[in-house]
Amino acid sequence: MKITSFNPQIVTRDAEPLVKLFEELGFVMRHNQKDAGENHINIIRMMDENGFYVDISESLLGPPHDMVGIRMNVDNFEETRDLLLSKGFKSVYGNDSLELRTSRSAMMISPSGYGINVIEHLKKKD
Repeated sequence: MKITSFNPQIVTRDAEPLVKLFEELGFVMRHNQKDAGENHINIIRMMDENGFYVDISESLLGPPHDMVGIRMNVDNFEETRDLLLSKGFKSVYGNDSLELRTSRSAMMISPSGYGINVIEHLKKKD
């Protein structure tokens, strides 16, 4: 397993005030991926001039209060998920994962309550 990026992530039901706050802190939006599927996901990636990232994930199915966790991009989703499961983590998707056009992910919650969102970017096959 190789970690390709690692940064804070906020999961919320309302991203707009958070985006505005981080803009005031000097962050700019790098990309915004919306999925109009059943999960109503809006993934916002922001970066500041020092190269620090923060991700804001908005979902109507999100927790009733904002949750802060870690976004961890990896090159092998299954291996990483299985390692975390062996340490007592549980996926918020049960046995499933969130499959989007360009990525597969699962927010894994530790036994003590913090979250690691494991993400593997899907490569286009020729």
